[in-house]
Amino acid sequence: MSGRYADELVEGGFAVEVADAPLLHDGLNVADLAHLLVLRERGIVPEHVVPRLAAVLREADATPAGEFGYDPEHGEVYSCRERRFAAAIGRDAGWLHAGRPRREAVRIALRLRVRRDLAALVTAAADVVLATARAADAHAETLMVEHTYLQHAQPSTLGHHLLGVAYPVLRDVERLVAELDRLDRSPAGAGGVNGSPLTGERTRTAALLGFAGVIEHTGDAMWQADGLTAVVAHAAGLVTTLDRLAEDLEIWSSEEFGWVRLAAGHTRTSVLMPQKRNPYALTMVRGEAGVLIGRATGMLALAKSPSARSDQLIFAYGEVPRALDLATRATRLMAEVVAGLEVDAAAMEATLRAGFSQAADLAEHLMITAGLDYRSAYDVVGAAVRRAEAEGLAGVDLTPSMLVDAAAATGLEADALGPVVDGDLTAVLDPAAIVRSRDSRGGAAPSVVRAMAADCAEAAEIVRADVMARRARWDDAEDDVRRRAARLAGNDAGAPTRDRSTDTDAERL
Repeated sequence: MSGRYADELVEGGFAVEVADAPLLHDGLNVADLAHLLVLRERGIVPEHVVPRLAAVLREADATPAGEFGYDPEHGEVYSCRERRFAAAIGRDAGWLHAGRPRREAVRIALRLRVRRDLAALVTAAADVVLATARAADAHAETLMVEHTYLQHAQPSTLGHHLLGVAYPVLRDVERLVAELDRLDRSPAGAGGVNGSPLTGERTRTAALLGFAGVIEHTGDAMWQADGLTAVVAHAAGLVTTLDRLAEDLEIWSSEEFGWVRLAAGHTRTSVLMPQKRNPYALTMVRGEAGVLIGRATGMLALAKSPSARSDQLIFAYGEVPRALDLATRATRLMAEVVAGLEVDAAAMEATLRAGFSQAADLAEHLMITAGLDYRSAYDVVGAAVRRAEAEGLAGVDLTPSMLVDAAAATGLEADALGPVVDGDLTAVLDPAAIVRSRDSRGGAAPSVVRAMAADCAEAAEIVRADVMARRARWDDAEDDVRRRAARLAGNDAGAPTRDRSTDTDAERL
């Protein structure tokens, strides 16, 4: 196509796509270098062209995205690159197109980028599990009343409650890792639709780029959107899981509860009201969960399209990395919030002892000791609780005589409670004893909580080690591609490996 693009197309089309160039720049550079290596190995590119093409690609790889010259006036990202290469070495730049349409290069770049972003999110989620497991171990004996519907339910511990978040996050991690396995497959060599004889066995390019394998079907390799949609959906699911804990902590940090206090660095003061210390970190996590739910919905809308349509993926170039970055920021923040949380154990226990969360255990005691059916025992305890509430008493203040009166009020025989009348209810009503009795698998007994916390921590460490190994494989592959390209360009010393230790989220975006 020749001639100047319409202003409306530049602003409403190419400018939108080119805005994502910084997200794809590094991946495009590596994809181009690997493609050149394969073409050279197969004798496609004339030997006298190879050094020139390798040199211009290496120069692009050394140029930051912001200085590269991506300009929507010249079309989308690939066209901008083509224009720069042609300006440097003329028609010899055209050899880079052999056996590969523009979309293949961008698809590869997207996967190279997203696999690192997804690995970062998985690591951040593992860190949440570690922080939560450590806090659960530390608070395995910190008594609290567990809520359902925000109403007092039964005695428990903070440690047990926190593990109720750790396990869902581990499931989120499992889903994200499964998507990472699927994402770590190369689309290279797919050609226009049905492969290319020029690039040969597709596993060669996959190996050069550090992919674990190839996407089997060439058409699917170019046009699949379901994996990217799933990645964003699972990222949204993870942060939604964290939102549950964020909302709990926001409630618990209120004056009405006073159970926890966020570290000073995770709060923000009011500019008007000097006494206020707002849980800003929790607000951000909750809001980010909402934004990610919207992005997941947007990805589903993009995927609802006929086959082989670029609208499925053009917007994914920016949406997927940005969604993963937002999810990673939220997840890292939540890990630090948990690690820095200050807990008022005395306030938690005082709230527990002031209520009637022992009621179900007391009803079970009546059932076992007096032989009552559970419904009758339930009615007796309910009547006794109502009386105690009216008299300003708590669950620990319930007595056998109050239960006898309650039994009579519900129409039971005078001797219905049998040995309970002369028994001691202290252990039955003691929240700590109740918690210790929950020693079956998954229960709230401190020993069980500590064992679960250890299991969660071990699982998180395994995930962290796996991600570290994957990153090392990717780093080695990409560095090797750069070294090989340097030799093709006539630099016998090779290319220095890229220093990734200084990368920041801002730079990556």
